[in-house]
Amino acid sequence: MRTLDDLEDVRGERVLVRVDFNVPLEPGPPARITDDARIRAALPTLRELRERGARLILAAHLGRPKDREPELSLAPAAERLGELLGTEVRLAPEVVGEAAQRLAEGLSDGEVLMLENVRYEPGETRNDPGLAEAFGRLAAVYVNDAFGAAHRAHASTEGVTHHVRQAVAGRLLEREVTVLTGILEDPRRPLVAVVGGAKVTDKIGVIDAFLRRADSILIGGAMCFPFFSVQGHSVGASLCEEAGIEPARRALAEAGQTGVTGALELPTDLVAAAQFSAEAEPQPLDGVDVPEGLMGLDVGPRTAARYAEVIAGAGTVFWNGPMGAFELEPFAAGTRAVAEAVAASGATTVVGGGDSAAALAQFGLDEDVDHVSTGGGASLELIEGTSLPGVEALS
Repeated sequence: MRTLDDLEDVRGERVLVRVDFNVPLEPGPPARITDDARIRAALPTLRELRERGARLILAAHLGRPKDREPELSLAPAAERLGELLGTEVRLAPEVVGEAAQRLAEGLSDGEVLMLENVRYEPGETRNDPGLAEAFGRLAAVYVNDAFGAAHRAHASTEGVTHHVRQAVAGRLLEREVTVLTGILEDPRRPLVAVVGGAKVTDKIGVIDAFLRRADSILIGGAMCFPFFSVQGHSVGASLCEEAGIEPARRALAEAGQTGVTGALELPTDLVAAAQFSAEAEPQPLDGVDVPEGLMGLDVGPRTAARYAEVIAGAGTVFWNGPMGAFELEPFAAGTRAVAEAVAASGATTVVGGGDSAAALAQFGLDEDVDHVSTGGGASLELIEGTSLPGVEALS
């Protein structure tokens, strides 16, 4: 993968930078960004390019617009980036076209222009060749720093690379790929994977990858219920993904054949309730059989302590997915215990974005881990061994 280190002199050059500014917004007017972490993550690349005299044109998406909804404009992102960079970031009124081209051609060294939401153009997600070529007319050099979109073959992530003189990875994308591939190829041992969330089908590729490599895989969240169902436990009214039962059965069978001590661990106790609500009365279960009328919403204290113990002894920890309904305070203890254990660990700690990153932030621990991925889906696909089109295009 080519990086900024491979980039020729860009002083006076227009450089198209694909960034991931798909940030959460609180509706306005004016709309307000509630978490600017993804914008901050792009700063090292943008600052380096400005210092090298590049004229920056930024491309990003926000949400999934069906048309050109004004509430999905990148105006708030442009304003916030300008504050962080200490310079004006002008927003083009369109993605490509005469106005965007004119503004791009009028840039001076170090100046920054942001294009409107690339998904305002229907050809973006179809990787339309015409749109990709239009991106290429904006700049001769392309830098992809949007890891969160690197698993998509879109016009601004893959197509554009065929219409520029140079295409390289920014510092964020470079770090994401290096860290995530590193924990698979050369981890400090023991390697512990903590995998949670709602669905086995969303994470079975990750589980399979770690069954071949990890010393321990700790399972939590609602995805544990297909495993329990395979083992003959009652799951009550818990969320138990029917499509996840066969993958869970295969994973259990493979775990029994790996010969790795503690390869796959499931919860040994749970916290249940009659309904999914912050007002529901938590009911601790001394085991994993869930009575009829109750649903499991968190791992129990015995499981949380066990998982924390395994994490404490790790050399490398990868965590993706909560242990329960952490957004509801009565059922946040299991996820909090894992988050605190990861944060306190002396291991190399990598958090795979998404809900795990949100949990770390909720508990005020996001600064206490080595790496928090900015791309939930992309990080999982990379761990699974799937090639990412936005990365392959830079090779």
